[in-house]
Amino acid sequence: QSRYYHFQHCSNTDVVVVYTAQELDSELESPVRMEEESEVELQVEEEEPEVMKQPEQPPPCLSEPNTQGIIKGSDLFGYVGIEAAGFEFNIMVVGQSGLGKSTLVNTLFKSKVSRKSCTPNYEEKISKTVHLQSVSHIIEEKGVKMRLTVIDTPGFGDQINNENCWEPIVKYINEQYEKYLKEELHVNRKRRIPDTRVHCCVYFLPATGHWLRPIDVEFMKRLGNIVSIVPVIAKADTLTMEERLEFKQRIRQGLQANGIRVYPQKEYDEDAEERILNDRIRESIPFAVVGTDKEHQVNGNKVLGRKTKWGIIEVENVAHCEFAHLRDLLIRSHLQDLKDVTHNIHYETYRVRRLNESNANGLGLSALSLENGTAEKSEAESQL
Repeated sequence: QSRYYHFQHCSNTDVVVVYTAQELDSELESPVRMEEESEVELQVEEEEPEVMKQPEQPPPCLSEPNTQGIIKGSDLFGYVGIEAAGFEFNIMVVGQSGLGKSTLVNTLFKSKVSRKSCTPNYEEKISKTVHLQSVSHIIEEKGVKMRLTVIDTPGFGDQINNENCWEPIVKYINEQYEKYLKEELHVNRKRRIPDTRVHCCVYFLPATGHWLRPIDVEFMKRLGNIVSIVPVIAKADTLTMEERLEFKQRIRQGLQANGIRVYPQKEYDEDAEERILNDRIRESIPFAVVGTDKEHQVNGNKVLGRKTKWGIIEVENVAHCEFAHLRDLLIRSHLQDLKDVTHNIHYETYRVRRLNESNANGLGLSALSLENGTAEKSEAESQL
């Protein structure tokens, strides 16, 4: 077997580790540790396995759909709290430009995981239409790995006429359900089906201090039945504590008046203990959050925060904002539940509907259109 060499400098000692070709492939795909490490790696080109070259720069993660980036140790800060091993988590962020979506995602996962921060010379431009971009990373913390995919929605709510701007998002979510369903229906299906379904949609509300906007109502009404929605008030530091409390009450009234379902839903509570925990969360929704990746010194300790003329807003301090509650919900306490609700409720509803459609039309599932979720009967009959 061809062997490759990896030079690592630690504690004033040079260590040489020998890898086989198979081990090297897995090593190159492995994520970076949350603990900051200083190491020098030699990359090996496939065409010349015997030649070793120093990399000039680490490979940047791309902004194209379904690309995978590697998070380098210098881009990581702090403790995330990932507690389950070997899984994927796909999170979608929706909201108009300038609400801090990318910053909040970076703050959540203590990493540079957004399309803005991982794309060199990125310039944000207002999109004429809504188009989705996904960036995938593998995050490892204390031996626990998680494949994270962030789906961004540039162009949402940025136009003068935002009619039907949610349709590309609905289409994308249904396409991921369809892809999973097709894999399940294969005769020789994979032991572990790749999961690209959206497990959570974080919807950003601007801190206006008024009521829900019509676009907010329409979006959450239409998507509440196909994905778990967690509404948040973006840039909550622009509101006083009294304004924030009143705004949250108005939003909860608007959600109830319009019959909008947001996560966690009451009907999914399994026992009394879970109901008590979820009731506490429902009382806090929408979460008033502040995002930043800047660290500041407060009483001799480093904290994530935003510096203002009158002080520092500590992101992880529950007395300043509710970022910690959102992080615990998404990553620690309810991450597996979000995946279970996606699989057992939203995906199951989609699967039953699609199979009923195929049975009603007397067609195989392969003849059904992927784009609009309806049967193209005439085309399928011509093929038959």
